[in-house]
Amino acid sequence: MWTEIGKSMTHLLRSPMPLSAFALPKRLVVSFPLAQLLHRHTKPKPFCSRMSATPSTSLTHSISLPTQLGQPVQVLAAPGLSDSEFRAAIESSLFRQWLKNLECENGILANGYMTLTQVLIQGVDMFGKRIGFLKFKADIIDKGTGKKVPGIVFARGPAVTVLILLESEGTTYAVLTEQVEEEIGIRLKLEDMVDLTAFLDPSTGFKVFPSPGGCDEELGLFLYRGRVDKNIITQLEGKETGCVKHGELIKVRVVPYEKLWHTTPDAKALMAIAIYEMAKKEGLLPQ
Repeated sequence: MWTEIGKSMTHLLRSPMPLSAFALPKRLVVSFPLAQLLHRHTKPKPFCSRMSATPSTSLTHSISLPTQLGQPVQVLAAPGLSDSEFRAAIESSLFRQWLKNLECENGILANGYMTLTQVLIQGVDMFGKRIGFLKFKADIIDKGTGKKVPGIVFARGPAVTVLILLESEGTTYAVLTEQVEEEIGIRLKLEDMVDLTAFLDPSTGFKVFPSPGGCDEELGLFLYRGRVDKNIITQLEGKETGCVKHGELIKVRVVPYEKLWHTTPDAKALMAIAIYEMAKKEGLLPQ
C-alpha cells in the first residue's frame, strides 16, 4: 500500500527525545484519526476514594480497590508537592491506568497474594493543564512472606510511533528528526498506515514496552509508505522548523532506509524496522 503525497506536509506530532520515527504521546490533542488508536484500553474498574489534609499533616488520599475490599490504600504527597499537583496526580489517567494494570488478569494484585498498602506521590511534571510525567513509590506486600516488593514507578503512558518511508526515483528514504523539543510530524491519514504491532501475538496486547519494569510507557508501532518527487526529499533534508520564541528547535533529516538500522540509536525506530522486515518477509504487508 503506497500512497501519493505532495508538498503540503504540516507538522503536528511530538517526541520527547531525538527520534528516527515520529512519536505521538497520548497527552497531546491531535487533529487526525490516529488519536483514536491510543484509546485501546477498556474502562478501568471503579474505585472509591477520599482526600483529607490538615495544616499540620501532609496531603493524604484513601482508595478502595475492588481486589482488596476492606484494605484501603493510602496515597500520600511527598514534601514540597502542592495540593493542585497532588490532586492532578491521583485524578490523572496515568495513575488510574496503573491501578487498573495492577488488577488486570496478569496484574500483581490479581491472584490475591499481594497487597497494595501505600503510594507516595513524589513528582509531577505538568504539560500545560495535563500531567506529562508522574513518579511515585508503591508499597506492595507479599502476604506469604510479609516482605515488601520494590515498587518505584515512572509513568508517562502510551504513545504511538510512526515509521515514515518515502520512495523517490527507486530509492526508499526514512524521515528522521534531531534535537526535538516540541512539535513535529506529517499530517497522515489512518487508512494510509499499517499497524505493525497488529502482527504480534494477541498475548502481547498488540503493543511493545521499551523499558519494562522501569517505565509504564507502551507503544503502538505504525508504518507509513508514500511516493514523492525528488524535490520533496531535497526540501525535507536539513529543514529546521518550530517556534523559536517557545524554545522549539527541530531539524529534519532524510536517510536511505537501507542505512537506517545501523545509523539510529532510537529503540522505537529499531523495533519498527524489526517488525516491518519480518512482516514483509512473511508476506503480511498490504501491497
